[in-house]
Amino acid sequence: MRTHTGEKPYKCDQCDYSTAQKSTLDQHLVRHTGDKPYMCGECGYRAVNKSTLSRHMRTHTGEKPYKCDQCDYSTAQKSTLDQHLVRHTGDKPYMCGECGYRAVNKSTLSRHMRTHTDQKPYMCGKCGYLTANRSTFTVHMRTHTGEKPFKCDQCDYSAARKSELSNHIRTHTGEKPYKCDQCDYSAAHRYALKQHLSKHTDEKPYMCGECGYRTANMSNLTAHMKTHTGEKPFKCEQCDYSAARKYTLDLHLKKHNGEKLYMCGECGYRTARKSDLSKHMRTHTGEKPYMSGSCGYSTANKAHLSRHRRTHTGEKPYKCDQC
Repeated sequence: MRTHTGEKPYKCDQCDYSTAQKSTLDQHLVRHTGDKPYMCGECGYRAVNKSTLSRHMRTHTGEKPYKCDQCDYSTAQKSTLDQHLVRHTGDKPYMCGECGYRAVNKSTLSRHMRTHTDQKPYMCGKCGYLTANRSTFTVHMRTHTGEKPFKCDQCDYSAARKSELSNHIRTHTGEKPYKCDQCDYSAAHRYALKQHLSKHTDEKPYMCGECGYRTANMSNLTAHMKTHTGEKPFKCEQCDYSAARKYTLDLHLKKHNGEKLYMCGECGYRTARKSDLSKHMRTHTGEKPYMSGSCGYSTANKAHLSRHRRTHTGEKPYKCDQC
């Protein structure tokens, strides 16, 4: 009856969360305690509840019990099947009363509603991190546990996020699904295409309030701001090295294990960084993807383009600290 009355008698004594069911409150409390009593015997993954562990186990078994009755699609989770079915029906029965946004399921609408309320019910008991999204919270917790449940079946790479594994797999397949609509450039990653598009427009909407530095994307600005604050949140667990960016830490870690995953198919050159391999490949192809919008100058190297642009802007970013 509580689904009709809206009664939520089970209250959290650490925040203002309340729920209609005791089992749901028990699950919520884990967000404060960090307790995960259910463990996977295959990889050590730990879960808050048995149902989450059951879903995780399907990543090992490959089991996909939820079948679409309109095509041959199958999936490991019912919620994923529900989302898939919308492609056939177009049905989005859940509507936001604030802005008219429509959703496939109630949980998606609930997540959307937090964009209006700014509610962030998921809190990390280790560091106080808050988020509106449960899946984002799950991924965040892996920064503390070091868990990387997504494994590459072609090498020993593993990742904390499924999207990271998908991106990695493209280093094996060479797939570049993101296409530029203004030239023949294509990229393996969406962020790389976004950065490339700024070369056509020269648009740099993100500006640093400290020094006026401008950039084409938010992630670059966030990284730049750390040059002012000195913040280096990414720590090496094998030495005292720390970095402002995660990918810089990833590169550093390869110095400990000597890993060079990326190989040139033309000459056998190997490197620890995908970006270095991309630059190296241009010595074979002659490609010069970085073009000045002011004069048509092109180059194989992004840093060379940045230096060239200063001939147009007159920018002189390097200051003497003695005069």
